Amino acid sequence: MTSIEYITLEADDVAAAEDFYSKAFEMGALVRVKPAEAASTGFRGYSLSLVASQPGNVDALLEAAVAHGAEVVKPAAKSFWGYGAILKAPDGSIWKLACTPKKDSAPAEKKFDSFTILLGTTDMNATKKFYGEHGLTVSKSYGRKYTEFDAEGGPVHLALYPRKAFGKDLGIPIEGSGSHRLTVGGGAGPAVDPDGFEWEAAS
Repeated sequence: MTSIEYITLEADDVAAAEDFYSKAFEMGALVRVKPAEAASTGFRGYSLSLVASQPGNVDALLEAAVAHGAEVVKPAAKSFWGYGAILKAPDGSIWKLACTPKKDSAPAEKKFDSFTILLGTTDMNATKKFYGEHGLTVSKSYGRKYTEFDAEGGPVHLALYPRKAFGKDLGIPIEGSGSHRLTVGGGAGPAVDPDGFEWEAAS
């Protein structure tokens, strides 16, 4: 069984990043931070997503994130698929806060229900094959447009999205170079996928 237990993000200011993830999102053991080891410019090729149960929870998460140093990339708004916002964390990573319902059904809470890593890929079929060979099972697939893997009971989900389509979805330019500044901790590691995303054996 291949599951994802956590991610490790690299940051220029480790203390600030750790403070953000513990206070804004209360990620606990899901997000680790270490000093940046290599240069990174522009888009890092991935986004991180917190899915909540209702708009009020999205707003509460967004408010907490901004209060602890995040920059709003796309303000919270309704869309065809639901309600959400895009932000940049103090360490430079891009986060999406979202929910499917467009109306609240309970008092708002600063709470999310699931955590997903969305990796940009230049060749969907090759990357999908790579993860299949490393023990991940596809749970949802729309050809070359989107692929989602079964979390296998782990706390972190994984999905693939074409890199060229990322910009429109996130509202940012997709140009970038250097380190992804992201390591995935799970059963598929140690490994490096076709787009250079690193995995390590969960510890």
